[in-house]
Amino acid sequence: MRYHLVTLGCPKNVADSEKLERLLREAGHRPSSLAAAEMVIMNTCGFIDAAKEQSINTILRLAMKKRPGQRLVVAGCLPELYAKELAKEIEQIDHLFGVEAWEEIAAVAGKSAPVAEAASDAGRRQPPSPQRVSAYLKIADGCNARCGFCLIPRIKGQLHSTPIDSLVAEAQRLSREGVRELVLVAQDSTAYGRDLGMRDGLPDLLERLAEKAPDIPWIRVMYSYPGHISRRLVEAMANLPQVCHYLDIPLQHSSAAALRRMRRPSDIAEVRRTLERLRTAMPDIALRTTFLVGFPGETEGEFQGLLDFIREVRFDHIGAFPFSPQPGTEAARLPDQVPERVKRRRYRELMEAAQQISWERNREWVGREITVLVESKPGKTGHEGPLFAGRSYRDAPEVDGMVVCSGTATPGELRRVRITQALPYDLLAAPADSSAF
Repeated sequence: MRYHLVTLGCPKNVADSEKLERLLREAGHRPSSLAAAEMVIMNTCGFIDAAKEQSINTILRLAMKKRPGQRLVVAGCLPELYAKELAKEIEQIDHLFGVEAWEEIAAVAGKSAPVAEAASDAGRRQPPSPQRVSAYLKIADGCNARCGFCLIPRIKGQLHSTPIDSLVAEAQRLSREGVRELVLVAQDSTAYGRDLGMRDGLPDLLERLAEKAPDIPWIRVMYSYPGHISRRLVEAMANLPQVCHYLDIPLQHSSAAALRRMRRPSDIAEVRRTLERLRTAMPDIALRTTFLVGFPGETEGEFQGLLDFIREVRFDHIGAFPFSPQPGTEAARLPDQVPERVKRRRYRELMEAAQQISWERNREWVGREITVLVESKPGKTGHEGPLFAGRSYRDAPEVDGMVVCSGTATPGELRRVRITQALPYDLLAAPADSSAF
């Protein structure tokens, strides 16, 4: 059987879709174009209003293009929340599955006899094992926190971690495929292993991955929870050569009062101490964070305090979202909802300040050397000749910047480059030498 898989949402969804693809391939199914597929599978996101709208619009587009004999499967976060409504409103949907139902979807697909490749699919089919430079490794799902604005515990349930041996086996499989970077993702990576009886599981996991998958040169940690960054984790990141000096810490705000309304950790003094520990242990560390603007009750003073905070702390990368009230959350029922026009204005001001900081941080690298993991395919050219693009340890896939360098390189190479120009989010470079590391 031929299938066509569409994935929306966060890196955790990408990791889930890759697991589903492996199950489908093992059962003899093969990917194809939308037009040629016998089964179309969509892995949805339902975290905020914009994600829900994108998921629904995509389902409707797929439903309109559905041809006779083609099955439409909708899975993931959106059916977990609205399965009855989707079944009632979009009759073209054949199957609905909630989160982590990948074995059930594979069972619906069944076993497949070998299929001949259609001419329309020539050149589009993926190899039996996807070849990529970077791969997400989902180490846990679910969350025990009860943030007032978040639906994740309702969608994903309580924290449930994948045992270390299974993660090591997956990392080794990815290493055999040629993956050069593992990006560890979870709802809260720093909670990893608590449900398995581990006191400080993430450092244990990093040490095992570094030992058992030595051919993967980069390991990156995303989504660490404020207050859960232990001293042992900082030491492991500083001492393990494979672990990138990069950490994503979604803070959501800098006002203690706003954070208490969000039901988030509100000890900003401890946040500052944690950032200081990280920067003392790893002076070159790149820090990423995310903020929520326009949360109910956010005053102009709290917002201006947030701007002052980011200018003081100078994160390398900042993401932001205007608050979107989600039905069923405590935040949706709070008084003092902030007007939409105020949210938009605050979001714009925050991102303008963040862009300026990012540009200033990037300019600090001009004239210096850095290692780049090459991602672009050969053959890229600019006005002055061939180019290649990749990411440094400072940049996570999909959310941060790129380094564009003159010359040629092969995907998966680690190349040493010299930064020649800084842009607000990206860097331009020239080869430092001709060697690959």
